[in-house]
Amino acid sequence: MIDSVHTPKGTVIIREASLADVNQFRDLRLFALKDSPTSFSADYRTIFDLPTSYWEDRLKPTVLGTTFFAEGNSKLVGMTGIRRGDSPKTKHGAGIWGVFIRPEWRGLRIAQGLINMCCEWAKLHEVQILKLAVVSTNESAIRLYERSGFIIYGTEPRALYYDNQYFDELWMSRSLFDS
Repeated sequence: MIDSVHTPKGTVIIREASLADVNQFRDLRLFALKDSPTSFSADYRTIFDLPTSYWEDRLKPTVLGTTFFAEGNSKLVGMTGIRRGDSPKTKHGAGIWGVFIRPEWRGLRIAQGLINMCCEWAKLHEVQILKLAVVSTNESAIRLYERSGFIIYGTEPRALYYDNQYFDELWMSRSLFDS
């Protein structure tokens, strides 16, 4: 799967990950966790020293999920992943995780391209509903997801604890097919 987003900084390619991306992926993910610590449940210090095999395993596409990157000027500038349920009772749903765009590339609709790619992947795999969680203070991400057809269906109070402060998460979903 491949798509592109045309920006003032040039064309950004939206594509599925490959094992060749492992070093750039690690760097991007660690940067994301430092840059936006309240946007992710993963913790920078916890995953910093994980072996290369951890990062490679995250990049291997399966029938249950995959990772997508936004590539601009031959560098990874954004990422997200999607993972569907692995039991017969949950395989109709999938979760989008890890949406991140480098600060200097934000506001160019690149995240929209990544979300669209997740939606296309989900449709190809006959996923009926997509879900995600977003920290309640991230207004720009909430607007992105609402533009993408997601609706808020709940709140998890105190979902994250960072820097002596609790953060609520909004749970959002989008139906892909009429039932």
